[in-house]
Amino acid sequence: MEQKITIDPITRLEGHGKIDIYLDKEGEVVRAFFQVPELRGFETFCIGRPAEEMPRITPRICGVCPTAHHIASTKCLDDLWKVEPPPTAIKLRELAYNAFMVEDHYIHFFFLGGPDFVVGPGAAAAERNILGVIAKVGMEIAGQVIRVRRECREMMQAMMGKVIHPVFGLPGGVSKAMTEEDRVKFLATADFTVEFAQQALEIFDKVVLENPDYVDLILSEAYTHRTHSMGLVDDQNKVNFYEGNLRVVNPDGEEMARFDVHDYTEHIAEHVEPWTYVTFPFLKKVGWKGFVDGPESGVYRVAPLARLNAAEGMATPLAQAAYEKMYETLGGKPVHCTLAFHWARLIEALYSAERMQELLNDPEITGENIRSEPDGTPSEGIGVVEAPRGTLIHHYQSDEQGIITSVNLIVATNHNAAPIAMSVEKAAKGMVHGPDVTDGMLNMVEMAFRAYDPCLACATHAIGQMPLEVRIYDHQRWLIRTIRR
Repeated sequence: MEQKITIDPITRLEGHGKIDIYLDKEGEVVRAFFQVPELRGFETFCIGRPAEEMPRITPRICGVCPTAHHIASTKCLDDLWKVEPPPTAIKLRELAYNAFMVEDHYIHFFFLGGPDFVVGPGAAAAERNILGVIAKVGMEIAGQVIRVRRECREMMQAMMGKVIHPVFGLPGGVSKAMTEEDRVKFLATADFTVEFAQQALEIFDKVVLENPDYVDLILSEAYTHRTHSMGLVDDQNKVNFYEGNLRVVNPDGEEMARFDVHDYTEHIAEHVEPWTYVTFPFLKKVGWKGFVDGPESGVYRVAPLARLNAAEGMATPLAQAAYEKMYETLGGKPVHCTLAFHWARLIEALYSAERMQELLNDPEITGENIRSEPDGTPSEGIGVVEAPRGTLIHHYQSDEQGIITSVNLIVATNHNAAPIAMSVEKAAKGMVHGPDVTDGMLNMVEMAFRAYDPCLACATHAIGQMPLEVRIYDHQRWLIRTIRR
């Protein structure tokens, strides 16, 4: 008789999701499904709003990555009004954005994904959390984690007004210049962040790479998918989070596309399924072949490891050395090991820290010219950044008064939706064996999606049919009736 195991809710991620695992009579996995039952629908209720409100509205999509939506939206408005921000404004945006990338990557590594490695995938559930990490690495490291996140967030608040709901980006620039006093203070933060980023990589070396069981787990077939990779690159094909072209490489690492974000509809299409509110983007020129990998599949991945696969290196020296070490250790480029996303995330945090140093040592960063006034007639705009979780595209259309008439958001977790579904099923088939299914086995299934650091609130669209359930209680709070539509 077929058995069903449901993990609901899944843990240590943003949003609400569940996993259904079906076993045959021998206790082996037949199928596994990753389902997102929540709906946000931001694309719909933004219609009719003034376009200049979008950088304030879209950060409400997610409290984990509001800065990514804020900056992507701001860049979209630049394009909507066809206005070019002054160099100082661009550098201020990039500086604030890299501070965000640092603190967000450390949220994931130390609080969400890292406990599986630092504490252990089979450890008791009560220990697989930040407290378990602290017990393993020590209070001194814990204090530095808290410090680096606090200082980066203080820097973001000083620059953007708010951390969660920024009031910083404007069409053609930013709302606030930087003083010399702040520059000196922020440079001290950047210097400490570079030191800590190197220390975080040393922790990964000691805890993960020196443990042969963990290395075998990273390299195992259960956590491997040969997909295409996509990420934003600069003119030298180096990783860039703020600007550049989108580059796609095939599973062998060969470039198959390099395009401006304005051409994204020529390269990316979205597939839908009736059982989830997440769309499944795929490479249009390859086509949707289903939830399969390989060079003939249109499935691709974004986020840290995919960005490193799609690029030809890092633009800062310490991050470049770490990049080379990862590929050398894991057998060459590209790497398709899903769990290596955690390692790539730490390399990116080091890059962001170094980039903060570079920008704060640039004399233009304290310039007074921080905005070019838009004077064109708005019609259509597209903006892109690399969110911590991968490529984020905002696409707006408006009437001549700047009132939004159409919105399309292709969020990082959308790009990764098909790979996440595939990874969950493959991990389940590789790690779950009955009849005695343990908590540790189920956690190793969850590890397959945690590597992507998914944001389900960002990814859900107005596709499908949302079930409505109304529960009626009496004055003693007894449930007396349930109405379901």
